[in-house]
Amino acid sequence: MNTDPQRSEARRRFLAHALGNDRFTLAPASADASFRSYWRATLADGSTRVLMDAPPGQEDLAPWLDIGARLRRAGLHVPCVDAVDPAQGFVLMEDLGRRDFLGALDDSSVDALYGDALDALLRMQTHVDTGGLPRFDATFARQELELMPRWFLREHLGHAPDADEAAVVTRSFECLIEAVQAQPLAFMHRDYHSRNLMLCSERHGSDAGVLANPGIIDFQGAMSGPISYDLASLLRDCYIHWTAEQIEGWLEAHRQRLLQAHLLDSHTDAARFRRWFDLTGLQRHLKVLGIFCRLHYRDGKSQYLGELPRVWRYVLEVARAHHELAALADLLERALGNRDITRPRTEAAP
Repeated sequence: MNTDPQRSEARRRFLAHALGNDRFTLAPASADASFRSYWRATLADGSTRVLMDAPPGQEDLAPWLDIGARLRRAGLHVPCVDAVDPAQGFVLMEDLGRRDFLGALDDSSVDALYGDALDALLRMQTHVDTGGLPRFDATFARQELELMPRWFLREHLGHAPDADEAAVVTRSFECLIEAVQAQPLAFMHRDYHSRNLMLCSERHGSDAGVLANPGIIDFQGAMSGPISYDLASLLRDCYIHWTAEQIEGWLEAHRQRLLQAHLLDSHTDAARFRRWFDLTGLQRHLKVLGIFCRLHYRDGKSQYLGELPRVWRYVLEVARAHHELAALADLLERALGNRDITRPRTEAAP
């Protein structure tokens, strides 16, 4: 959270100019894994807005504005923009509230909330324009995967793979990349999970064509990519776990809807789609092992180490379910040994 006095004053000046008055209070709303921060402005009439602070030179507003407009045109609920100052990196926007899906999900609410999330996902995949978006290709997928050996194995566990282990990592990565490349392309949010879906019970404005729930945030990294990616992000969420039976039901129901929408061909049976889902999700979770460790060791955001056990379980379960990835599971388990995955390594990495 940026508390620099000069930046704080700049935020207040921007907000006063956008509102036409200085009758407001400003308080931290949230911060994410990037340099962006979010501030909730409470106006004199009690209404609220959110101010996004994306420092120039560290964050680029253009992708957020572009992707938000694409999603809005497709009838998805993203924050309406009230004012923008690209030079300073400020956006004043609609407040989607304080409740994300993660805080609202339980056994009694999950089917309804995931129903809404899957409806919105299908809308994204069928209606959002992907023209000009970067492609989630083999090069990009490989770059993401390399975060795991760099930050998880070496930095967090202090384990430098030998030549044989490096060959296992390379073969495993190529298997995952092959699965990524085999799939049809669609709009890909890239972080479609319970912390980026806001609980919005009322219809968005007066537009009956907009899906009210969920409110969708943190979409600036969107790409054109494999059709199972966002589904894996949602159903194998890094922050909450569901049973295999629940996941199987949601997965097959979404496959049927993709078939009906002609985003999958008739040869994409349940087994093939499940393999794509598994391996694309594994690519994501290996990346996340690296990112969560990088957030601790490089950026000082230690809370993410506490999320590693769930991601670790996904990685091992999926790798063990596919024989060609069993050697990778063996390597990762040897590297961890009996240590607590959530505890930081105190000595420098080799």
